[in-house]
Amino acid sequence: MKYSNLKRIIPLTLLASAATLVVAAPAPVTDLNASSNSTSSAPASSASIERLERLIKSRNQIQLQLQQQLDGLSQELSEMRGTVERNSYELDQMLERQRQLYIEIDNIRTAKPTVEAKPEAAEGAYAADTNENAAYQNAVDLILKEKNYAGATKAFQEFVTAYPDSVYSSNAHYWLGQLYFAQKNDVEAAKSFAKVVSYEDSNKRADALLKLGEVAKRNNNNAAAKKYYQKVVNEYPDSTTAKTAASKLESL
Repeated sequence: MKYSNLKRIIPLTLLASAATLVVAAPAPVTDLNASSNSTSSAPASSASIERLERLIKSRNQIQLQLQQQLDGLSQELSEMRGTVERNSYELDQMLERQRQLYIEIDNIRTAKPTVEAKPEAAEGAYAADTNENAAYQNAVDLILKEKNYAGATKAFQEFVTAYPDSVYSSNAHYWLGQLYFAQKNDVEAAKSFAKVVSYEDSNKRADALLKLGEVAKRNNNNAAAKKYYQKVVNEYPDSTTAKTAASKLESL
């Protein structure tokens, strides 16, 4: 073979070998499993996100419901507390009224009639009419012996109507005033005590003035109360009633 022909054959042979190597080279390996997993994991991730969103939404709804329930319970508790406080205040007021009533009733119970053996009038005389004496004594006994205050109130009402000019009139009106005061019937109590005050020589007049002061004070009329207390002090300075009135003046 000639040298020139050999020079042409060698490059062709090399070129053919290179082409063979290129053709014979293995194809690049592709991770089919990775591709498949990537494709299949996309829906799974989406489902997880949706499930998580649903859980968050459900949790928020539950929290909202719980908060609404707590708000409702808080409102109910506040209303209940207000009701309890109001009932407690009303109970305290009722107990105070009862306490005052018991005090007044006890005062009536422990009070002494003008005379114990016979129904004596303020002027120290007895009625000529035995029925008048008996009617007055019966009314007093209803208070001191029978503790029948409703019955005594009615008996004294009937007495002052039947015997308007009785020697017992000032005492009868005073007892009525005490009974009305204990019942917190301040209007009638004031009328009865004022009637007693109109009897200038009545031995119940100082006490009636003191009770008029008590009626005024209980009705928040301190000016009137002060006037009555001062009148007791001025007109009956050496009496026990005046000492009581002076003490009440200091408390106003």
